[in-house]
Amino acid sequence: MKVIPAIDVQAGKVVRLYKGDFEQSTEYSDDPMSVARTFADFSTTVLHIVDLDGARSGTQVNRDVISRIVDETAMSVQLGGGIRNLEALTAWLDAGISRCVIGSLAITEPDAVKSWLVKFGVERIVLAFDVSMDDVGIPLITTHGWTTASTSTVFECIEDYRSIGLRHVLCTDVSRDGAMSGPNIELYRQILGRFPEIQLQASGGVRHIRDLEDLRESGLAAAITGRALLDGKIDPTEVMAFQQNA
Repeated sequence: MKVIPAIDVQAGKVVRLYKGDFEQSTEYSDDPMSVARTFADFSTTVLHIVDLDGARSGTQVNRDVISRIVDETAMSVQLGGGIRNLEALTAWLDAGISRCVIGSLAITEPDAVKSWLVKFGVERIVLAFDVSMDDVGIPLITTHGWTTASTSTVFECIEDYRSIGLRHVLCTDVSRDGAMSGPNIELYRQILGRFPEIQLQASGGVRHIRDLEDLRESGLAAAITGRALLDGKIDPTEVMAFQQNA
């Protein structure tokens, strides 16, 4: 299982949101490039970047700093945030982004997103499904920055894309993102039980190296972690040892 460090960029700075709330953000650095270089020293090969300004407005004001990270580090960059049309998707892929993350549009405009998967190939696009667990534990999709609830389950959404060979899925339990409460391992096990062919990425709640070990044992392809690394709850030597034993 790959460990994928995460950098959330807002106004050119590295921040972390609590449960996706823009009003509850913590600034970690005013130099995303320096943070990216630090993560590269952890023997990781993929970096997950979220353009928070893009996610909020659809305008990618952090393009320059993201492009610099792509150009000046050896890591493959997986980017999400504000990629809402074919033009933006094409521009980022042409700029060297390895995979683009598509979130709400996968629910609201499935025909368009399916055409992108066919056009660019299933290795170039990750579908991000953000879920909120209902009172009986059903994972319902949320969209538009977690502000809009739907009646569709994550299982139904993945099944809808299965016929075109969907490969990469990123799933976040929104109640755990940035909360340091542990990942929703049972949710990921359920997804892999139904869709074993999926390369599933876990996001949200990772606290320490034991959480990563539990996710690996559950069959995850990758785990995204931001706050635990930024707060020093997982140190570089642990990440390097984990990667060597992957």
